[in-house]
Order: sequence, then structure tokens, then C-alpha cells
Amino acid sequence: MRGYPQQNDEASGHEALVSALGSAMVRFALLFSTAGIALALFLAPMVARDERTVFARGAALDYASTGSIGAAGSYTIRRSVLSKSPNAVCVIRANGSRNGDC
Repeated sequence: MRGYPQQNDEASGHEALVSALGSAMVRFALLFSTAGIALALFLAPMVARDERTVFARGAALDYASTGSIGAAGSYTIRRSVLSKSPNAVCVIRANGSRNGDC
């Protein structure tokens, strides 16, 4: 038989072993990356929830949303449970002027 070199069993066994190890490493990497993603998806909300309760124990936090009002300037709106009307609002501007039921 001329033209085709004979492969010995040792070389083909080595190639099969390398192929099997490569496949096992890919499966191992996929397994742990999937586990890491799943862990991150479940732990992140739990940590955020626990963080709020831990911080809330130490101080009274108000989770109201805030925003900016642009070029009109900044102001503070205050409402008090002690005011005569439940809808009474006090607006305090950045320069110290007050409007409403202050």
C-alpha cells in the first residue's frame, strides 16, 4: 500500500483523548457560566431588597422620586400634617422666597 502512511493506534488514541478533553472543557465552561448567570439573576434583586431594609433600619429614608425642573430654577415643596388644609402646599424658592401656605 503505497501513498497512504499507516497510522498507528497510539496516535489515533491521543487524538481521541484530546478531542474528548476539549469537549469536556467546553461543557464545563458552559455549565459554570450558566450557573453564574442564573446566580446573578437571582441574587441581584435579593441583595438590593436586603440593602433597602438594612439602610431603612438605621435612618428614615424617603424613596420618593426626584427630578430637575430645568431653567426655571429650583424650589422645594413642603406639605405638613399640621396645616389647616390637607392640600396646603408651601413652595420655597432657591432665593428664599415662599409662596403658598407656609
